[in-house]
Parts: sequence; structure tokens; C-alpha cells
Amino acid sequence: MNMQLLALGINHKTAPVELREQAAFAPEILTEALADITACGVANEAAIVSTCNRTEVYCGISPSTEAAAIDWFCRYLKLDANEVRPYLYEHPDALAVQHAFRVASGLDSMVLGEPQILGQMKDAFAAAHKAGTTGKILNRLFQQTFSVAKVVRTDTAIGASAVSVASAAVTLAKQIFNDLSEKTVLLIGAGEMIELCARHLAENQIGHMIVANRTVERAELLARDFGADAISLTEMPMRLSDADIVISSTASQLPILGKGAVERALKERKHRPMFLVDIAVPRDIEKEVGELRDIYLYTVDDLKDVVQENMKSRQEAAQEAEKIIDVKVVEFMRWAHSLDAVPTIRALRDTATAIRETELARAARLLEKGEDPKKVMEQLARTLTNKLTHDPTAVLRQADHDGDAKLLDAARRLFNLSDD
Repeated sequence: MNMQLLALGINHKTAPVELREQAAFAPEILTEALADITACGVANEAAIVSTCNRTEVYCGISPSTEAAAIDWFCRYLKLDANEVRPYLYEHPDALAVQHAFRVASGLDSMVLGEPQILGQMKDAFAAAHKAGTTGKILNRLFQQTFSVAKVVRTDTAIGASAVSVASAAVTLAKQIFNDLSEKTVLLIGAGEMIELCARHLAENQIGHMIVANRTVERAELLARDFGADAISLTEMPMRLSDADIVISSTASQLPILGKGAVERALKERKHRPMFLVDIAVPRDIEKEVGELRDIYLYTVDDLKDVVQENMKSRQEAAQEAEKIIDVKVVEFMRWAHSLDAVPTIRALRDTATAIRETELARAARLLEKGEDPKKVMEQLARTLTNKLTHDPTAVLRQADHDGDAKLLDAARRLFNLSDD
């Protein structure tokens, strides 16, 4: 390729969170950064992917500017190059293509097969395209990247099973109730795990959410994002019977939901089933609750078993995905290398067109003078043949003189000539 592809950056595998925080491109500086890397001559094309787990620059560069791209990365983010270099990875050409395909397919993520990164890459490409810093190479790369990620999702089971405790809890809820759109969930606690559960439930169209927390203000903060009710823990026993699903994750050292409270709630519900998930360590829900009829109680250990089994399934799917990606990388590089022939093809066509126009004009003048049309056509055909073959013939004679068998063989293939 006349232009070299390069992917460089850091991620959760290579760099600690402190460095990833320093190396992030905030949304408000992204357009300016894209303009800077292209304007200063480091890259002809550029796109930047910046998330909490990775910062990556995809660019089209001249082979001589690879080091300049790394220098720019450190300079623009005001990082010490000597400190950052050990954490940086650089993937040129086919390795850059493979990396982009793997990232978008969730194979390079902290949670194998997670789908969020694909949306983040689409946003990054949209921003670069709007900034005018993508061209033929990156446009094709990202279009192919999104296409490959779709094939991986469709043809493998990479995203089919839950691989986090939060997603496993919601998956089990769906298995028990099938349709969540008319169900109510009570979320006890307001920490990160409960927020993840809330997001998964919202994505699965849960009917209604109630958030109970020791600090009501924190419950209200979380509830606002999901259109949920916010209550205090003291109000929880009164609302327990409303809940078809209860997910609890607090830092309490003692259980906060006992057998008696659940029995009363079941009685009020006329024994309609309840699904309870206790993610807390130590437990939030008394062990004896699981002995009640019409209660499905799962602990964090139960969910971890589900997650572990599902992770094995995803790892098998990842192996299939890698095979798909390998094939698609070869296809992309074949297209990229074909671009090297474009200037030569264009020059050949331009030369042939110029000869044609010149000879057509000469033939038209002869016809206007009353020359015999048959003779004019014969002369036109002869002149075109002579002019189009003159230079190749001279080069081939020289090749024969020099014993350049490769060029002679190439000419036979180029012009589809027989060996006779």
C-alpha cells in the first residue's frame, strides 16, 4: 500500500487505570485532536476510539511517520513518552485490520463478547467522518469492521449467554417470567452492581422498578435514570408484595430481608411466585427464605456458576470468531493492495485516451477533405495499433536483450498471449 494503516493505543490489558484516565480524549477535544493529527502531517486519515477501557488511534500514514504518530499521541495528551511507551501497542497494516475487527466483535474486551464497544466504535467513526479526517482507507476499514462484527454476532454464540452476575440475574428472571414488561422489580441498594442490574432490566423492558436504599437521596439519583420509585429501607417491607423480582446488593453485615417479611408479602400476593437474587456478600436475604413455596432464591455463588459455564461457551464461540476474522482480514488486505495498481491503471487509460482523441481528430479532418472513408479507417486502425504497442514493444525487446525472463512472462500474462 502507498499509505500504511496503523492502530496504536493502550487498553485495560496493557495499562493501569491511572494511565488510561490520563490518556483519554474527552468528547469536547476529539474534533480538535483529529484536526491536529492530520493538519500537522502525521496522518493523512485518522479516527480516535476513547472509552474507559481503551484509547486507540486508527490512522493512515506514510511508512516514515509511524514514530511521529506515537510522538503526537504523547505530546497531544501531555504524557511522558518514556513512561507511556512500555504500555503502548502498535499494529501496522494487516495487524491493524485484525485488531479493529477483534475490538468491534468484543474479542478484546474485559468482558468477552460484550456488545457496547461496537456502538462506541460507530460513534468514533461518525465523529471522524464528520470532522473530515477519514478517507478511502478508513472509510472502508470501519465499514468492514462493522460488517465483520455483525457476522460474528450472527454466526457465533459470542453474545448469546450472560457472563456477568448482573446479566445472569436478569437472564434467570426472563427464564422464570418469560415476559418482563408487566413485572415489577425491587432493587435493594444503589451501588454499581444494582445499577448494572437496572440497566440490564431496562434493556429487557421491565415494567416497573423500585429502588430501596438506606440513603434515599442515593436511591433517588439512581431511580431518576430509569423512571423508578425511590424508597428508604424502612419502607421496603410495605412495598415488598409489589415485587415479582427482588435483587439485593448492599454492604450490610446482617441480613436485611427475613423469612417472616417474605411470608407476609407472599400472602398479600396470594402466592404469586417471587424471584429473589442475593448478590451481597455477606448475604442480604436469610437463607431460610429459599425454603418457602413459590420462592426462587439465588445467591451470588449460584450466579457465578452460571457465569462460569456461559464463559466457557463464549470462549468456544470466540475461537470460531477468530477464524471468521482471519478470512476477512485477508479480503481487506487484498482490496488495500489493489489500490497500489490504481495510479498505473489510470495513467495507462489516460495515455490510451489521449492517443485515441488525437487520431480520431486526424481521421475526421481527412474525411472532411473527401478522403476515401475505407482508407481513412484503415489508417486510423494501423496508427492506433502502432502507437499503443510502440512503447511496450521497445521495452520487451530490451528485456529480451537483457535476459529478463520475468518481464517477458509478465507481458504474456498481462496481454493474455499464447506461448506460440
